[in-house]
Amino acid sequence: MIKLVVADMDGTLLDDQKKLPADFFEVLERLQQKGILFCVASGRQYYTLLEEFFDIRDSIVFCAENGTYVVYKNDVIHLDTMKKSDAIQLIKVGRKIKNAFLVLCCKDSAYVENTDVAFLDEVRKYYKRLEIVGDLTQVEDEILKVTLCDFGDSEKNSYTYYSDFEKDFKVAISGKIWLDITNLSANKGTAIKQLQKDFNISFDETLVFGDFLNDLEMMETAKFSYAMKNSHPEILEAASFVTQFSNNESGVTKTIKYLCCPEVLPV
Repeated sequence: MIKLVVADMDGTLLDDQKKLPADFFEVLERLQQKGILFCVASGRQYYTLLEEFFDIRDSIVFCAENGTYVVYKNDVIHLDTMKKSDAIQLIKVGRKIKNAFLVLCCKDSAYVENTDVAFLDEVRKYYKRLEIVGDLTQVEDEILKVTLCDFGDSEKNSYTYYSDFEKDFKVAISGKIWLDITNLSANKGTAIKQLQKDFNISFDETLVFGDFLNDLEMMETAKFSYAMKNSHPEILEAASFVTQFSNNESGVTKTIKYLCCPEVLPV
């Protein structure tokens, strides 16, 4: 029996217009009736996720910032912060990358030091709390990750600058233009394992959905690991199953209906 359902946001639960499936709240209500815990696991900021799900904020788990910050009912149940000296080292590299812009993601806010209009328009989609500062290395906050918004393609451009750092940090390609760098211990998989431990939920009782490379470790935490039909090739290979429908076809909720509540919610 499934007791925990975990879904990534962009490219997974959300369609390409960043909208939830029309039947999401109906499906969530049915999961709650069955005692099944729902967790949204995203590279997005906690405060952005909180705004999206504000009306049901006490009913779901927020696994934010690629697993570095997990909150349930306003209580922090998992936090993986980065040393400031490490973040400064990563920031100095990022400043050298053409077409890429830095975001310092912290517990209380996200911070940027560049005022490029296209960059700010993009970053504000994912960071509800955002401050513009003169120097990221001078920020005083608990650091969760260093992120780059890379208009030159994160996999082909900024990742090449950080590939040599992978022995010391987790370097995750989170989307076409996003690169996230955290502690080695920090990823969605680590966070979900902590969640399973806290709620006494097993591997066999977990269902997860993802689509991009920052979801790789999460695929290893569940018997029912689903790559979206529209996933990156490495996620398709890592997952045990592939959804019949893409994120633009409500692939997550349709699969949940089929697996968890087919008796009352036909696909």
